[in-house]
Amino acid sequence: MKYHEGVLLQIIFYTLLWLYDDYVGLLICVVMTAIMAALLLFSLVVELIEKSKVPRSYFLWMLLSIIPPVLVSLLFLILSEGQFEWMNQF
Repeated sequence: MKYHEGVLLQIIFYTLLWLYDDYVGLLICVVMTAIMAALLLFSLVVELIEKSKVPRSYFLWMLLSIIPPVLVSLLFLILSEGQFEWMNQF
């Protein structure tokens, strides 16, 4: 799969989550961004300590996996003007 196809599929997936429920979409986007960023950081640190045979495409995929949930979250944050339905229930 090409990089742009993977990013497009992720954007579609996260957008569908946000359209289903903004609370679930926000949680999944935040959690996935944190997990992918932590894995990328850990992989880079390990790679600096000891070289491995991991291809550079792995690091690019990890970096590109961080971008879609952030973009979709920002898009829905701007569209909803920061007022989510679940915030009004309290």
